[in-house]
Amino acid sequence: MRYIFIDKEITYTGRELCPHWIYRNFNIQGSAIAAFIGPVRVDLGEMVDIEDVLNNEPISSDKMLNFIIEDFEVNLGHMVSNQRLFVCIIKEVIEEYGAVIKRSGDDLFYQDRKLSVSIATKSLTSSLVHTALNIVSEGTPIPVSSLNEIGISDIKGFALKVMEKFTAEIEDMNFAKSKVRGVI
Repeated sequence: MRYIFIDKEITYTGRELCPHWIYRNFNIQGSAIAAFIGPVRVDLGEMVDIEDVLNNEPISSDKMLNFIIEDFEVNLGHMVSNQRLFVCIIKEVIEEYGAVIKRSGDDLFYQDRKLSVSIATKSLTSSLVHTALNIVSEGTPIPVSSLNEIGISDIKGFALKVMEKFTAEIEDMNFAKSKVRGVI
């Protein structure tokens, strides 16, 4: 799995959570993770989380750190596990800054306010995850916490550290699968 930080601002609308978005836009073929900063405006028609649609809960924020993960090797159940691993890695990295973070499933909270959004889904060719962290607390439909509030100002450096740790973990898990002999 490879990773890239995209230096241009991109508005996340939900349409980016589709097969080959990273490859088509940034020429990284195969399983990959991309991070970028930008506003989030996901209308109900673009949401893949049916629960949020039924609850009439669109997602919006003035500025978020977005991650899109695409994996061609795993099914949706495995991707949900990878999504949870990714969120745990984000929590670990944030806690290196001295913040106390609570995780509930694929959601992160700081001072009892939501810090993140995350969803895993499946396409015909791959499994996908979108995870985003509020950089600022403005433009959201509910009170949220933010990376700025925690004291994380080097967003690119933070994102690169998270992606590096996640891709190393995925590679290590792949190695672990290949180093054992089968038992009968």
